[in-house]
Amino acid sequence: MADQVLDTRDQRLIAALQCDGRLSAERAADVLGISPRTVHRRWQALTADGTCRVIALPARPPAVGALLLRIRVLGARRDALAAALAARDDIPFIDLSASGDEILAVSLTRPGTRDHLVFRELPATRAVTSVSADTILHLFAEAADWRHDVLTPDERAALTPARRPTPPAPDQADQADQTDRDILAVLADDARTPAAAVAARTGRPESTVRRRIARLTATGLLRTHVVVDPRRLGLPIDANVLLRVAPDRLDHAGRALAAHPAVHGAFATTGTANLQAAVWMRDLADLYRFLSQDLAGLGVEAAETVIIGQAVKRPGTLPVPPRRPSPT
Repeated sequence: MADQVLDTRDQRLIAALQCDGRLSAERAADVLGISPRTVHRRWQALTADGTCRVIALPARPPAVGALLLRIRVLGARRDALAAALAARDDIPFIDLSASGDEILAVSLTRPGTRDHLVFRELPATRAVTSVSADTILHLFAEAADWRHDVLTPDERAALTPARRPTPPAPDQADQADQTDRDILAVLADDARTPAAAVAARTGRPESTVRRRIARLTATGLLRTHVVVDPRRLGLPIDANVLLRVAPDRLDHAGRALAAHPAVHGAFATTGTANLQAAVWMRDLADLYRFLSQDLAGLGVEAAETVIIGQAVKRPGTLPVPPRRPSPT
């Protein structure tokens, strides 16, 4: 089931939800040229069978940073260590390399601190042979920014709600009062929960809930993210590309990567590889073209590519037990 590619219509309907997680069936139908009844029916089917979910992402205080971890581990203990890491709330991403000897993870931490996991817990684990930790210095694009490239620019623009600029705040979460926080809590697992249901669960008037949701969306405090297996979208190749870029080209290269349709994450980092990108591709030939052609002119001095064999934990999904090799 996970490897069955959705038809073009369903892929376009999922891409529409990426533009606006609370998009109405009527608006989607008008822009995409599909009947509202069909839109509603297909969205219901896609969410009912778990093909996609729309979640609300919490605002993260800027005081919290992130480390990109590469953990080399003895094969026999890899699954146990990955499962232990997946149980931690401060680790939202865990991938296993296709080579089978490496765990790649994101660990949330405070910038400049000696992270206990990195400096004590992992090195003390006998199965771990090496640990590297690079700090994310700048975020160019994250998973919630990625848009499946099946809509035209005009369709995407028509489906994306207008945002009004807001002045930067020391802590974005402080802009939300208790009513906003209660609404966001209800929307966390299902961002498409109707306003009437949100009102019933929060004890607030429906008119207040509708007004607050509109304001939270317009100011960017309510960010939605469509959780979908990329294999269902015809993108079975998952890879991390670690790049070394000349410092004076770093910002330009990062912005260029963030705009690439295959890139679902782009970060400037510390370490020898100072720019990292996560990509989804249709096949290895597409990955080769990305490396040999799309990166040209970006000032890339060196590149390392890590194919992901299994995504164990990502936001909005339950941790997946690592696959054990079949007996031979």
